[in-house]
Amino acid sequence: MMNTFTKLVMVCMLLISTTLFAQNRSVSGTVKDATGTGVPGASVTIKGTTKGTSTDVDGKFSISVTSGATLQFSAIGFTTQEIKVAEQSTIDVKLVNDDKALNEVVVVGSRATQRSLTDSPLPIDIFSATELKSTGQPSFDKALQYRVPSFNTVNTPVNDATTLLDPWEIRNMGPSRSLILINGKRKNLSSLLYVQFSPGRGETGVDLSAIPQQAIKRVEILRDGASAQYGSDAIAGVMNIILKDKYDYTTVNVNTGVTSKGDGGMYNVSLNSGSNVGGKGYINYTVDFLQQNSAVRSGIVHVPTEIATFGGSPEADAMITRFLKDYPTAGNINGSGETTAGRFLINTGFKLSENQEIYGNAAMVVKRVSSFANYRTPYWRQDRGLLHSPTDNNGVNYVTQATLAFPDEDKVDLYKGYIGYVPTFEGDLLDYNATIGAKGETNGWKHDVSLTTGFNSQTYTVDNTVNRSLGKSSPTRFKPGGYQFGHLVGNIDISKQVNEKLGIAFGMEARNEQYTIIAGDDASYDREGSNSFPGINKINAGTNKRFNVGGYLDLSYDITKDFLLNGTVRSEKYSDFGNANVWKLSTRYKLADDKVVIRGSASTGFRAPSLHQIYAQSVQAAFVGGTIQSSGLFNNRSAQARALGIPSLKPEKSLNYTVGIAITPTKNFSITLDYFSIDVKDRIVYSSSITTSDKNLASPVTDLGRILKGTAVGAGNYDLSSVQFFINGIKTKTSGIDYVVSYRNVALGKGKLSFNLAGNYMLQNKIVGTPAEPAPVKAAGSSILNTQIKSLLTESRPKTKVILGIDYSVSKWNINLNNTLFGKTAFQDLDNGGGDMENIKAEFKPAVVTDLSVGYSFNSKVSLTLNANNLLNVIPKWDLVALNEKGKAAIANPEDKALLRGFLGFSGRYDILGYNGSQFSQLGTVFNANFQVRF
Repeated sequence: MMNTFTKLVMVCMLLISTTLFAQNRSVSGTVKDATGTGVPGASVTIKGTTKGTSTDVDGKFSISVTSGATLQFSAIGFTTQEIKVAEQSTIDVKLVNDDKALNEVVVVGSRATQRSLTDSPLPIDIFSATELKSTGQPSFDKALQYRVPSFNTVNTPVNDATTLLDPWEIRNMGPSRSLILINGKRKNLSSLLYVQFSPGRGETGVDLSAIPQQAIKRVEILRDGASAQYGSDAIAGVMNIILKDKYDYTTVNVNTGVTSKGDGGMYNVSLNSGSNVGGKGYINYTVDFLQQNSAVRSGIVHVPTEIATFGGSPEADAMITRFLKDYPTAGNINGSGETTAGRFLINTGFKLSENQEIYGNAAMVVKRVSSFANYRTPYWRQDRGLLHSPTDNNGVNYVTQATLAFPDEDKVDLYKGYIGYVPTFEGDLLDYNATIGAKGETNGWKHDVSLTTGFNSQTYTVDNTVNRSLGKSSPTRFKPGGYQFGHLVGNIDISKQVNEKLGIAFGMEARNEQYTIIAGDDASYDREGSNSFPGINKINAGTNKRFNVGGYLDLSYDITKDFLLNGTVRSEKYSDFGNANVWKLSTRYKLADDKVVIRGSASTGFRAPSLHQIYAQSVQAAFVGGTIQSSGLFNNRSAQARALGIPSLKPEKSLNYTVGIAITPTKNFSITLDYFSIDVKDRIVYSSSITTSDKNLASPVTDLGRILKGTAVGAGNYDLSSVQFFINGIKTKTSGIDYVVSYRNVALGKGKLSFNLAGNYMLQNKIVGTPAEPAPVKAAGSSILNTQIKSLLTESRPKTKVILGIDYSVSKWNINLNNTLFGKTAFQDLDNGGGDMENIKAEFKPAVVTDLSVGYSFNSKVSLTLNANNLLNVIPKWDLVALNEKGKAAIANPEDKALLRGFLGFSGRYDILGYNGSQFSQLGTVFNANFQVRF
């Protein structure tokens, strides 16, 4: 008995020791490509588990594994390899190029069989998640700003609804002329229509900030018109966001940051995880939470400009001077708003068989933002007795409790017991999208069938303000309404490589869109409406829909192994404006053993007017000459539009040309140079603020004057200062050059150095000809397209932008130095009454923004990255420039120049903020850190 027990113990000890030995077994090695070069970032996982690691900069790895386990080695562009671990402690792997993986790029020249980047007849940029992360930017749109030369976005200082998302654009074409895809499927537009005097005015676009960076596998950008392949909106190009799919490991990222001035604190926690389902499928999900505090960059108000704007009497002038001496910023809180956001995303796929797969993805973001309007100073806006003043009998200082206080109550008497107030703006956003589909291959025919839905909702709140016309019965908190936009999209795509030379593809898309205008509470729009943000009248509220269906045919033919021709035709039918037919031809020719590729394309395109532009109707408060005036936006189907001869909107039409060359002398060295030209006919613009020459609005004599005289639908019971419309008003010509030079894997000591130079240079961005003025507008002495709007369209984005990136990796360290040159921008304002503004403009000076990122990997699972964005604290700078001799005379005297500068910056409130033409952020240096853990 004792002997048997002893044997049992010995066997158990042997099993335990074997298990312990197996658990502690370490396997290391190197993952290389076909040339013998180490593959950095390759995934090394233990099959059937969630355990794994990734290779370092030299392709080396180390992992603890049990004997008999199987290691899986994978990387983008390579075939996955599996190796069973026996007794070896070293494993070297040579990965094989996966042509299918290289060809899975979606946004290419043809919807037929996909080609690798070197074979593509069109310019394509691909950015990995690592490249986006190295920018140190907290949101996806800001990361693109410092990675894509032709992509531009910037904060506006008095944001209102724009706080929810900043206008962005590619190739200076506005946010509505670039199509955004998620895994190849159309992303829904935002419900917001930009109305600020900033780039992107009068348009809408996709909320890129809603997409969590941790969920992104890579980003593909097609720099060419693609309406024939993808339909409306693809005039400037297509951006396809590919989500992470196969699960390798769970990643937790903790980000935090602050500006060099100590404000704008950012706190972000993100989790990316998932599971592989029996070797046949995957689930990958991301959860992300963000808190971004406000950063204040208010300007010093220029006293003479303020007196010229609001003064006029000795008493008023004295009050302005005294107030600004006590409070030089006039109490303004301008800069970037506060944001709280939660973002959720899931991506999944499952193989039903070797050639059949079902897939799906869904995402949702909830966001709340808050910002401020301009401070209502006592000499500007007197709402005495409507908001509690510091001298109320109950002793309550409402301004102090709400948002901003002037604690020097002993000075209140200097301003006759009233010290003003600052309205707040709050916005709530919900954005979601989801796709479900099936794809596969039968007898060489590939098919992809999908259904996509998307929705965006924004509702607003304004606080600490009043509706003056309601007197003492006015509330101080209003719900001015909001907007919703949603779509439902069905796609069928079928393709086949008929033989070695011919590829064919065809398909169709059906899309239903719905746009809803939500009315505000009665007090927010009654008569004058809530000050700073008038509400939406219930007369203008409602839901409008449209439906369209389109189909395409795509043929790709290899005349020789080096010479490719591709052609696509598409036809669309919309329920609200009719048909659109477009085409595209592209070609590519390879030379010198594929080391030189000459490529080009010609295409027509179209952009359907958005439902926002067709149906939006409201009253906005805007600054005109330093004062707030109410302007009515009336849609093209209104009685007011008919009275002024404004026609219904029709689609924009474009003609695109691209010619380029790609040179790849060696595997690690490449150069691309592409010329592009985009002509847009019937371009939709948001008109100028149209005013009348009537001297007495009490008895107007023009049609425009009668509309402004309180008779306009949705204007309430008070007069408007101006009206605005959308109109197919102009033809534009945009052309430029894109270039990319990349040199990778340069040996330096024990590390590797990489250089990347990418740039965009605009040759032309101009309005062709003179827009036709509707007769009633011309009769009233007004214009649909004034100097201000022309300047926004043609000068408000950088003429040139160059990004020079230098990466150095050695051992556990990775260092990235990025220098972004922002070229000049400009803005020309309206005439100030003396004619000076027609002869001068504000010009923002070129500047280089330097970003430094230093990362350290403690081991294969834990890393820390420190970022200093705008390391040298470069702030946008601008000055007045003369356009002619009259302009030179207008700014020759320093006092006169300062006064004109004050008018352009609204008395200096936006002096560094660049409301209309700033090339980059006004926040200066921003420090942030990222701590990442994998398990």
